[in-house]
Amino acid sequence: MIKIKALIAVFITSSTLGFAQNCTCETNFQWVKKTFEENDAGFQYVIDKKGMPAYQAHNTDFLSKIKNSKSDTECLQNIYDWMKFFRSGHFSISKIENKNQQPQPAAVKEQPKSEIVTVDLEKFKKEVLSKKESDIEGIWEAEPYVIGIKKIGNGYKGFIIQSGAENWKPYELKLTINADQSKGVFYLRDKSGQEVNQIRFMGKNYLQMGSFVLKRLSPKFEREENIETYLQAIQTQKPFLKELNKTTLLLRIPTFNGAMKKDIDSVIIANKSKIESTENLIIDIRNNGGGSDNSFSEIIPYLYTNPIRSIRAQMYSTKLNNQRMLDLYDNYEKYGIPKEEREFLKKAYDKLNANLGKFVSIQDDNNILSIDKSDKIFPFPKNVGIIINKGNGSTAEEFLLAAKQSKKVKLFGTTTAGVLDISNMYFLNSPCNEFKLGYSLSKSFRIPDMAIDEKGIQPDYFIDSTIPEHQWIDFVNDILNTK
Repeated sequence: MIKIKALIAVFITSSTLGFAQNCTCETNFQWVKKTFEENDAGFQYVIDKKGMPAYQAHNTDFLSKIKNSKSDTECLQNIYDWMKFFRSGHFSISKIENKNQQPQPAAVKEQPKSEIVTVDLEKFKKEVLSKKESDIEGIWEAEPYVIGIKKIGNGYKGFIIQSGAENWKPYELKLTINADQSKGVFYLRDKSGQEVNQIRFMGKNYLQMGSFVLKRLSPKFEREENIETYLQAIQTQKPFLKELNKTTLLLRIPTFNGAMKKDIDSVIIANKSKIESTENLIIDIRNNGGGSDNSFSEIIPYLYTNPIRSIRAQMYSTKLNNQRMLDLYDNYEKYGIPKEEREFLKKAYDKLNANLGKFVSIQDDNNILSIDKSDKIFPFPKNVGIIINKGNGSTAEEFLLAAKQSKKVKLFGTTTAGVLDISNMYFLNSPCNEFKLGYSLSKSFRIPDMAIDEKGIQPDYFIDSTIPEHQWIDFVNDILNTK
């Protein structure tokens, strides 16, 4: 999550612990439980908060569910739900795919027959083309389909006009919407129906049905740049910078994944002159679930106004956990660690091994925080608005804790996920190599005075539900440009 000497954040997979090889869901659960109790950095913290009686009752309840698991999928879900007792993130359980196992032929599932919508298509196209106002009737695109939506009876029916899926034919019913446009059904590629309880327009040219977005093809209305910007921002997988107006830039960062650092840095470097000459900067990190702290290092200088205090984390020392440090030392090239930092890793390993069963600060200075200072404060941007939501966790929250210390910065949106205090995940294969367990190795020194887990980071400007998400950028833009 953080630079090596601040806190090592490389995700590592280790071999399994010794355990009986007669693997059932129950024995896998007992292995997970034992491993978690003995090694997870957040285990005792939660027991101290919730109490041992609550934990014992939780175990009794879940052991019954585990014993009655009828499949690997159900077993996996039950173990995952058991771990939610401790926190909402920075743990995992997943199935290991056996590469040598021959895939079983999938059972042929008979698809339900679709209703045929009877409509004179050419007449419908002419009627739609003559519309002067934007309403739900029209011709829409939802790749790989072109869909006509027509009012029929007391509601609306969407039918296939063109299809890029072999099993969908023209005139087959693709969606329904009730008369007051409050709910409907969208039929998926396999023709199963998915109920939708949120239907709304985004401007005149887009219709959102739950997670599905339809683009209007006819009748045509003027392009709405703010809607196009929102869709570009929410759908992109890579960072970009866009000029909203002469005084405001938008920087969209969908993830701080370490592999994305080069892309983030290149966007900032390519737009250096723009950033340093524009009054306002909006940084949209909605649904950015984290990654590596190094990924936001090039952004911080533009936010900086005063020394930034970053609270460090301490590592929980066990024989199993400490193998991670040795693995980093032995395989530093594999993990992209600079050779000059190998000695630090060896010192950290020795320090941890000398303090088994304790929380250990692995930094040489043993301080609980680092303070970053700079001699330069950029005059531009003058104002920075960062858009956040409940999809932000881990490194994204670490970024926000640093950014909000700046006098330039205000946060806009909703409270973040609250997944940061217990972190630095470690991964182990189960004894029979069926499942992979992920748990955490570190605990922040913020605990208990400024815990983030289960609380999140609150915005300075709460954007309530009366403002749809496609208007959030406009909302922030208006506030930053208010004189």
